[in-house]
Parts: sequence; structure tokens; C-alpha cells
Amino acid sequence: MTVGTTKLHLAAAMGVTAQKKTVLITGVSRGLGRALALELARRGHSVIGCARSSDKVSSLQTELASLNPAAASSSSSASPHLITTVDVRSDTSIKELAKHVVESRLIPDIIVNNAGTINQNNKIWDIPAEEFDMVIDTNIKGTANILRHFLPLLIEKKHGIIVNMSSGWGRSASAEVSAYCATKWAVEGLTRSVAKELPLGLAVIALSPGVVNTDMLTSCFGSSAALYQSPESWAPRAATMILSLTTEDNGASLTV
Repeated sequence: MTVGTTKLHLAAAMGVTAQKKTVLITGVSRGLGRALALELARRGHSVIGCARSSDKVSSLQTELASLNPAAASSSSSASPHLITTVDVRSDTSIKELAKHVVESRLIPDIIVNNAGTINQNNKIWDIPAEEFDMVIDTNIKGTANILRHFLPLLIEKKHGIIVNMSSGWGRSASAEVSAYCATKWAVEGLTRSVAKELPLGLAVIALSPGVVNTDMLTSCFGSSAALYQSPESWAPRAATMILSLTTEDNGASLTV
């Protein structure tokens, strides 16, 4: 039994989801991020979400509102969620998001750095520079931008959990996904380094989601991706595990 699985079983036994949290998730327009946002909202937690696609952000806003119709229909009830269009690659945009979060009094208890992308299957010499840069800018710099502007808020709050989404390919490697592997190995190293910088009350964890049938997996595996679990099947276990994380997990590399 893995450490992650053990923690998941303990979390379920202890009912750790009872305390309501505010959770910031990047990359909520599809896949793991969207499924996780909806799962947490169903459990009564507040979600701060961002993504690049305004259409998909609007769609998620509508679905979240349907989970809390009383707030959606009442002019006196504020929505418990904040979903907005933001590109994590832009440091300026993340700075503005942090400012908006403070003004909205929605300082997160948990941050999930989920936004990510992958290169099309190709040998390193055939990956265009622009595509390589996009993977680096999203997966590494996007994560760093969130840490840069949100960690000070958590430090001031004196508690908080940061989850940096990693991958099995952040702990191993495969041909033709060198750009992606490089970024996920970087996320693992970044997490371990930042863990040594955090004050008491905070923790940062590298979390591999396992193998899930997302658009990125289809990019690599083709039709074989359909053999794996869906984001909707993955989200309940992931949510329980993420909600159960504590400062004792600081610097850990875990798997859902």
C-alpha cells in the first residue's frame, strides 16, 4: 500500500472533509482541475478557480451556481466561489488575481497548482522551440507565479497547504515527452526546495494524480487513454486526499 493510499484511507475514516475550506485551483477549464473543483464544491467547500478559456470558465461558473441555487438566486447572498479567466504564465495576471482574492476575502486554505500542458509526442530535436517554451512557461513558471504571489498571503495567515501537481513522469521518464518530463521533474525539485523555506504552519507537497484519461493522456496514448479512469472517477479520491494533507506532509512526493 502506498503512502498516498494509506493517507486516503485514514482521511476517509476520520471524516477530514467536515471543515469547510477555501481551495484555489489553477487550470479548472477541463480535466482534473474541473472535476476537482466540482467535487470540492459538492462537498460544500469554496473554490477559487482560474483558466485561460473564457467560454469554459463561464460554463464552470454556471455549473457551480447550479450546486448552490440559493446563493445564485439571492441578491443578498454572495457566491462562495470565484472563477475567473487568468493565464498562469503571466506573472502580472497572477499578481492581479492575488489582489482580487484579498479584496474578496477569499484567502485560500489550500492551493492546487494544477494548470499544465504537454508537448506533442516528438523527439527533442523535433519539438518546436515555441512548443517547448509553452510547456516550460505553463508547468514551471505558472507554478512559480502562483507561489510568488500567494505564499505571502498564506504566510500572513500562518497556515496553508500547497499542492503542486506532478506526474509519474516527474519521477521516471519516457521517450517523446522530454519537455513534459523536464517540467515535472522540475516541479518535484521546486517543491522540495520550497518546503525548506516555509515557516511553521505551511506545507508544500508534490502530488502525482496517477494515470487518468485526460486530453493530455490522449495526446500521448491515443485511443488507449480510454482504458484508464476518468477525471470524474478520480476526483472524489483526490479531493479526500488533498483535504487530509497536513504540515507533516511538507516536502513529500505523494500519489493519489
